[in-house]
Amino acid sequence: MKHGNRLIALSLSAALALGLTACGGGGDSGSGSGPASEEAVFRQLYSQEVTTFNYLYTGNQNDFQMSANCVDCLVEYDNYGVMIPSLAESWEPNADNTEWTFHIRKGVKWVDYTGKEVAEVTANDWVTAAQWVNNAKNEASNQYMYNGIVKNAEAYYDYTAYLVELESASDGTDANGSPAKLNADGEVIKPVDEVKFEDVGVKAADDYTLVYTMESPCSYFPSVLSYDSYMPVYAPFLEEKGADFGAATGPDTILYNGAFLMAEFEPQDHRTLVKNPTYWDKDNVFIDKMEWRYNNTANTLGPEQFVRGEVDYAQLDASLLTSWLQDDAKYEMVAPSRPSVAYSYFYAFNFEPRFDASLEPDNWTLAVNNENFRQSVLHALDRVNALSVQDPQNPESLVNNTVTPATFASAEGLDYTQYPALKAISGRDSFDVSAAQDYKARAMTELTAAGATFPVKVYMRYNPGTSNWDKECQMVEQQLEGTLGKDYIDIIVEAGPSTNFLSTVRRTGDFALMKCNWGADYADPQTWTDPFLRNNSYNFMNQDAGRSIADLSCDHKSPETQALVEQYYTLVDTAKAITDDEAARYTAFAEAEAFLIEHAIVIPFSVSTEGYVATRLNVFEAQYAPYGLALQRFKYQHIMEKPMNMEQFNTLYAQWQTDRAAALEKAGQ
Repeated sequence: MKHGNRLIALSLSAALALGLTACGGGGDSGSGSGPASEEAVFRQLYSQEVTTFNYLYTGNQNDFQMSANCVDCLVEYDNYGVMIPSLAESWEPNADNTEWTFHIRKGVKWVDYTGKEVAEVTANDWVTAAQWVNNAKNEASNQYMYNGIVKNAEAYYDYTAYLVELESASDGTDANGSPAKLNADGEVIKPVDEVKFEDVGVKAADDYTLVYTMESPCSYFPSVLSYDSYMPVYAPFLEEKGADFGAATGPDTILYNGAFLMAEFEPQDHRTLVKNPTYWDKDNVFIDKMEWRYNNTANTLGPEQFVRGEVDYAQLDASLLTSWLQDDAKYEMVAPSRPSVAYSYFYAFNFEPRFDASLEPDNWTLAVNNENFRQSVLHALDRVNALSVQDPQNPESLVNNTVTPATFASAEGLDYTQYPALKAISGRDSFDVSAAQDYKARAMTELTAAGATFPVKVYMRYNPGTSNWDKECQMVEQQLEGTLGKDYIDIIVEAGPSTNFLSTVRRTGDFALMKCNWGADYADPQTWTDPFLRNNSYNFMNQDAGRSIADLSCDHKSPETQALVEQYYTLVDTAKAITDDEAARYTAFAEAEAFLIEHAIVIPFSVSTEGYVATRLNVFEAQYAPYGLALQRFKYQHIMEKPMNMEQFNTLYAQWQTDRAAALEKAGQ
């Protein structure tokens, strides 16, 4: 299965019909271009500074944009989400997908921020990166992308973590009085079998042949390769810089092989990227310079600067949108963001409540373990109404009927959400007042017999640092109580902390019902089962009784809930075991996901969106993929003379969806 280089561009006729001419730059990707001598400069404000340029280390999304545009991966994506070659010209698996071989593009250069050549990119650069990322002492945030995928990567990480622990250990004795090494808490450090990096499945067969060996058959492996933890790094430079590699002190702390160089960086002032003149694919880079200016009120100041022509992109808060839509001139500057399947949002019921006694956690435990109660909430939630807070114009476009978003993945030309078990679920709106009332009646009878009291207090939390989440919770409160009655439920909405929200609220079980989200890690339905793995912290639906959460053991699941959970895991394990038939694998995962939804263990809610924007970029030219760094890249995009407006967006979006379906079918994805 070898892959040739290609880029499917936006329909030329559609772009020209809408007058999407580009401003400056060279070349043409189908949206036209201005005079070749005119420099194409993209300008934007930002309010959060990068924390590091070390792309092998960071898990901060704010940092990704810099590395995504400065360093290339083995593969990338075209504007329809079709995987295409980047620093690997071609690749192929062995017969059972346990080994993947990549043929590295020759002649690609590592350069410094001035464009001075330092070395040639070779297969060894990915081996160096893998060794650094999987060494626990480096604390790489995205190391988990190797675990369970690349042979012995997790075992090597565990061994190096053991060595790190030994470095700070003290001498002591174990329970039998024998000499032992103790950690900072005085606990005995248990030995771990030695694993050398040579045992990890990443090898350079020669300078231009890179071989990854899998832990088990992995047909989706190429889709993990556009993450920063799989980016290359030049070993002599990494060694020279040491702890200063990627320090956010200036553009000289990393090397570049991507579309842009960081010409300037002044923390909390500005950063400037310029087109890399040595780039292997420079004919597909149409922006000459990108200028970011720091302002801690960027979200407020950006829209007005866009109106004045001082920036080329600004997000529009929902509270600002109405006034812009009512202004004839500003209306022509407003466009929706393309809904993204990179994240799925769902409401999770908490089966291990860890909140204050005044909120009646024991009563909640009785309710949440009753399937009719959960079903009543599922069918009473009007998601379109709730999502109007985020998108008052077209909230229906954000509704997601399954945990896995539609269009995320397909096998044999069939979208995953259209496989038999999910087809009916994906095509329906779960909001049904009559059904909600029926489930309420059954739940009240059963729960009264079990000793529950009404109304059931439903503790709902939100992060005040997330725009409009508070308003959405208030709308959900009014809508659920209005449909089910205040005699049945009492939704109690309360803000959590704006910092460390996950660690202090979700991961401690300090909620009853809460909107959660998950982002895909690779192109396979398995990635959407991760939030519900054993000992998860999304709804604690399968915690061992002896495990401690907030200093309390886990013993709140009823036998009925436990039986459902075990059945779900059996379905997931069955699906994971299918590695030689993609359609059969998708069928099995669909059955597992449908089971989760049909028993109302979670409530699917929405896909992600950036809301409405003012932009001079045509997003339909940009790279697209619901995982990895594709959405952060500016390669292939032009700067338009006029902002995108609603009508242009809707026309191009409809055309993009049609063309994308055809492109994916042709590519066999």
